[in-house]
Order: sequence, then structure tokens, then C-alpha cells
Amino acid sequence: MHSIVRVLSAAALAAVLAGCATGYRLDNQVQTFSQLAAVPAQPTYRFERSLSQQADPAQQALEALADPALHRAGFRRDDAAPRYSVQVSARTDRTISPWADPWDRWGWGGLGWGVGLSGRHIGIGFGGPFPRQDSYWFHREVSVIVRELASNRVVYETHAVNDGPWVDNRSVIPAMFDAALQGFPNPPPGPRRVDIQVGAAAR
Repeated sequence: MHSIVRVLSAAALAAVLAGCATGYRLDNQVQTFSQLAAVPAQPTYRFERSLSQQADPAQQALEALADPALHRAGFRRDDAAPRYSVQVSARTDRTISPWADPWDRWGWGGLGWGVGLSGRHIGIGFGGPFPRQDSYWFHREVSVIVRELASNRVVYETHAVNDGPWVDNRSVIPAMFDAALQGFPNPPPGPRRVDIQVGAAAR
């Protein structure tokens, strides 16, 4: 029986790693507010930080993750002669997976079948006392606020939200900034879903 458990556990782990290697589509809920009719002339910018962000050593790393998405949207960073300021923020909260087995309190995980019930499942599986992969779940939010420096007026504000099992912020957060800035400067009104491919697409 123990040999069967080890084989099944190895197969499950291989499947997870294979899925990560081929990439995945990150679904984001996005809402944007814009007062820009077209891509602005001389779209140069510098990053702006709130007082709490100035005290946060991780803020510079977050701005580095946002910078490629801003570049793809048409902005050009120029700290010496910016026309706009851009403030970016992100939040990640670890929560309980909606797919976690309510009967599996001891981390006995594995392969099985189940019936969905209010975001949960009841199932029978095989496994051992190893950390369950489906217990990892994260709620993430990113935001971008663009201010015209000459008038001190906010001209663009966008937010993206994602809930999912993906662990690596270095891959997920940049994709969320891409989702938040999709359609710049005239995105569709109201909340919308924006999917971003992360990593290589599965063949």
C-alpha cells in the first residue's frame, strides 16, 4: 500500500510541475476609470510614492514589476522631465482554497473524485501526510493611478483582482499589471475579465 501511495504522490507532483512548465492563463477582474481620450503626447512619467510606500523597502521591487507593463501601454519613464506621475500598489493575501477538502484536516491528500458543494468538494483519495497542493490559494490586487503633474489631476485609475493557486508573485504580479493596463487609454467601461497568458502556452 505504501508503494502505491508513493507512486500516486509522485504522479500528482509531476502533473503539477508539468502544468507550471507549460504556463497558464491568469484570469483577472479589471475596472478602469479614464479621462484620457488618446495616448498622451510625451507620455513620460516618474513613480510617485505615498508616505507608507516611501517607508516600504519592497516598493522599489514592485515598481520594477510594473514598469514593463507601463512601457507596453505607451509610457516612457523619465525621472528628469516627467509629464505624469504613476503610483502603483499591490496586495497579496493567502486564504483557504475553495477546493480544499473539509474532511481532510490532517493534510492527507492525493488523487480522487468529488462532488462540488458551495465551492468545496467531498471526495475519496489516496495519499500520504504531505502538504496538499490545493491548500494554496491567494487573493491579489494591483492598482495603477496616473496623475498629470501640471494640473495635479488624476487622469487614469485602474485595478485588477485575481484569486488563484499561483505562488510566484514575480510572475503573477507583472501579468496583473498587464491586465490592469489593457485597453489604455480607452478601456471598456465597467468591470470586465481580462485573461493574460503566463509562461509558455500549452500545445
